Amino acid sequence: MNMIRTVQSIAVALAFGGSAVLAAEYESDDAQATYEEIEQTLGLVPSFLEAYPDAGIYGAWEMMKSVQMNPDSALSPKEKELIALAVASQIPCDYCVYFHVQAAEANGATEEEIAETLAMAAAIRHWSTILNGSQTDLDEFKSETDAIMNHLAEQGEGGD
Repeated sequence: MNMIRTVQSIAVALAFGGSAVLAAEYESDDAQATYEEIEQTLGLVPSFLEAYPDAGIYGAWEMMKSVQMNPDSALSPKEKELIALAVASQIPCDYCVYFHVQAAEANGATEEEIAETLAMAAAIRHWSTILNGSQTDLDEFKSETDAIMNHLAEQGEGGD
């Protein structure tokens, strides 16, 4: 993308209150090559990826590979799938829940880990409802959290 088009794109995005997220200039061959790579990797092109706009499929696939499917990132594949399951259960997304249970199990998650993941998702939703509904003061909450963490750290040091 040349500099003038980049600046124009940013200006248009900002004028409409959005953020400017720019991708490399799209080439029509990118979509076909991306679909071929997806099929080679997954054995087929899932219908939800076929439904994605050709202009964005390259970037969407790159994101999937670099974050979700990357075995060498900071989180293990099992941890990522359990996080995805927790989020999917809260959205809620039946498609995502099904996929991420299968993927978590494929990455070694036990039934107990899956159950605990769902319990944690439910607990966070519960306490979020209480905190938001009671309009707990955020600064006070942060101060209390810091005090709790300091206390726990001191207890850990004294308990050795």
